[in-house]
Amino acid sequence: MDFPQGLKDWRRLRRLSQLRLALEAEVSPRHLAFLETGRARPSRQMVLRLAEVLALPRGDCNGLLAAAGFAAQYPALPLDAAELAAARRAMDWTIARHAPYPALILDRLWVIVAMNDPAQRLFGPAGLLPGVSMLALMATPGLPGQLIENWGEVGHHTLGRLRAESAAAGGIPQIDRAVAALAADPDVAAWRPTGGGRVVIPAVYRLGQARLPLISTNARFGTAEEVVLADMKIELMIPDGPDAEALLLAV
Repeated sequence: MDFPQGLKDWRRLRRLSQLRLALEAEVSPRHLAFLETGRARPSRQMVLRLAEVLALPRGDCNGLLAAAGFAAQYPALPLDAAELAAARRAMDWTIARHAPYPALILDRLWVIVAMNDPAQRLFGPAGLLPGVSMLALMATPGLPGQLIENWGEVGHHTLGRLRAESAAAGGIPQIDRAVAALAADPDVAAWRPTGGGRVVIPAVYRLGQARLPLISTNARFGTAEEVVLADMKIELMIPDGPDAEALLLAV
């Protein structure tokens, strides 16, 4: 990718005109047009300003800087790096304190990084363990429906979430492939909104003869400057009602 094409692609992805981007980045429309055609070269600060206005993910900001001939702005470290020790402790603390409710940590590609003990007890027998890709599991024909009673509905909402994540990042091939697989899933394709007026949709997990409805929320580091950490998600699951809570406490 060269810088002019990269800038143009991101501007179009964000559905901004040259004039609107120029105004928000406080640069003249003429200069922005020259940047997109390669007639002008950006300064490092200009690249960072444009990346901020375009809301580029940390890794993609680094990529745009590299395309313009500059060094990366944000570090990209392995999760076991000493610099990430405090963040790792925070994530481990969060999922451990969420017990007896299940919680897990997912990376950018929905690979399970860590799980608390309740999550391992509940989902481990179904093959959901650290190192496993949730994208691969969701794209396996028939498997999600065996685990989740209302998979058509849950899969429909997951499909929207995956599309939004990929679009925000300018396209993530692994997620886009999972989106295609989910869109082709018969249960997901057949689901239609019922207009029931519910506030939140639980995923109803099958545990032998038992039903376990869980609602889910996710947490992220709001001020992460490191590439991997900025994309990390902490999924926290909460029982939907007293029967579900009693079942969790009994597991």
